Amino acid sequence: MKISTLIARILVAITFIFSGFVKLVDPLGSAYKFEEYFSSDVLNIEFLIPYSLPFSIVLIIAEIMLGVMLLIGFKSKFTTWSLFLLTLVFLFLTWYSWVYDKVTDCGCFGDAVKLTPKETFYKNVVLIALIAFLIYAVNYIKPLFSKNLLKWLTLGALMVFLYITSHVLTHLPIIDFRPYAIGENLKDGMNEIAEDGLPKVHDFFLETNDGEDLTEALLAKEKVLFVVVYDLEVSEMKGFEKIKTATDLAIKNGYTVYGLSSSYIDDLMVVNKEYDLKFDWLFVDGTVLKTIVRANPGIITLNKATVTGKWNWIDADDFKP
Repeated sequence: MKISTLIARILVAITFIFSGFVKLVDPLGSAYKFEEYFSSDVLNIEFLIPYSLPFSIVLIIAEIMLGVMLLIGFKSKFTTWSLFLLTLVFLFLTWYSWVYDKVTDCGCFGDAVKLTPKETFYKNVVLIALIAFLIYAVNYIKPLFSKNLLKWLTLGALMVFLYITSHVLTHLPIIDFRPYAIGENLKDGMNEIAEDGLPKVHDFFLETNDGEDLTEALLAKEKVLFVVVYDLEVSEMKGFEKIKTATDLAIKNGYTVYGLSSSYIDDLMVVNKEYDLKFDWLFVDGTVLKTIVRANPGIITLNKATVTGKWNWIDADDFKP
């Protein structure tokens, strides 16, 4: 029983720590996923959409902290029952996604590992079974350290995870698992098929207000800078002051500069006038823009379709031509 409990304990703890960590480094990705679940064509609880980010942060922190607590043996009864209830929530969401063909990527491992709803559902079934066993064998879950040290380790881990969350929300994810990461080539991504059967880079079209497709032309250029604004209504407007400085510098140094947005052209022109922005706008699907850079506004630079840099607006000063 002791060995079985130890094996189950390690498997469950590592699963939750890994799952929590790959989402911790990119909490906005999880928030966007919850927006999908809350939308009218999925769970139809749209009043929760404004709370998607805090909801995702709380869930991510809970997930990774419970994994750590199980691993070190802190408050075993509370931890195992909390893991059981949390996994029940995940089990329902993945069952719903699978049966009703909603939210085809649940995001349970962020962008690091892609699983279908069916695969994720069965993964959660296995986890539920393992956690149920741990609840039964909870007396065999022995703490690794003294009670006082366990408290300090748990508090220390919480502080570290909160700091990481704050850092990546202020700047950008510290690890980028998406096909728009620095060093990735977008044209290669368009030809590389992912596990879901779609190209890794898909729905990436750069269209002018007149409907002209500039995708191929711009991906062939050596020095390109895009300002990404997935939704102007929820943009950090003060960020456009720094965006102007960066884009003026880029234009001066021979960069081709465009803004990418899914917002209305009239609203974008108002911003151009207010902040004296000297670039035109192209239209891109909002979901694609959220995937490109976790900032609104954000900056991405390309050299012949290869991503060479990405910045949140707050770090726009770091752009160097």
